[in-house]
Amino acid sequence: MNLPQYFVLAGILIVVVGFALRLNPMIVVTVAALATGLIAGKGPLEIVSLLGKAFNDNRIIAIVWIVLPVIGLLERHGLRERATATIRRFKAATAGRLLVLYLLFRQVTAALGLNTIAGHPQTVRPLVAPMALAAAEQQHNGIEEESAEEVKAFAAATDNVGNFFGEDIFIAIGSIVLIQSTLAGYGYNLAPLDLAIWAIPTAIAAFLIHGFRLLRLDRRLKRRRK
Repeated sequence: MNLPQYFVLAGILIVVVGFALRLNPMIVVTVAALATGLIAGKGPLEIVSLLGKAFNDNRIIAIVWIVLPVIGLLERHGLRERATATIRRFKAATAGRLLVLYLLFRQVTAALGLNTIAGHPQTVRPLVAPMALAAAEQQHNGIEEESAEEVKAFAAATDNVGNFFGEDIFIAIGSIVLIQSTLAGYGYNLAPLDLAIWAIPTAIAAFLIHGFRLLRLDRRLKRRRK
């Protein structure tokens, strides 16, 4: 066995060990990238150049530093309380029904390329989860901690499902380009539009399956309160 050829995988080991020790993720990933590059025979300047290019190509992550303080200020001034008070006005609202509507909203907007219009920090934590909890508490005259945690978990999962299965319908998303290039490497030349069209049945199936799970959540919460 030629062991040196496996040395380039040292970066993975560094990431695993670093995360296991709960070190700063940014430092761990940077050290792993530097180690992998040096083992692969690249010079320090070339490695830094590659890291800079990757950061520049994905510079949208810098928006996080703008979004989080804004969300924090909104929460400080009562955003969660107002969202909770609003949902309590609708007597027929349930956690499952509310999350089904959010699932539809998330899939439709992601399919239009607006996948960053919602997400965990900007909508789920300050709006969707509190509203779902308020609906569940109103419908069942209060819920225990286990049920509250389940509702919050379903709120987060709904955002993931809606975004993941909705974005592939948009032809200019990175995942479509990745799928197209991967298939092209195996001799399957498909246009982005072809992939987007075939993503529609999958998105519909995901909506029906997860929507059914959300409605079952209502029934499960009701049984626990009996």
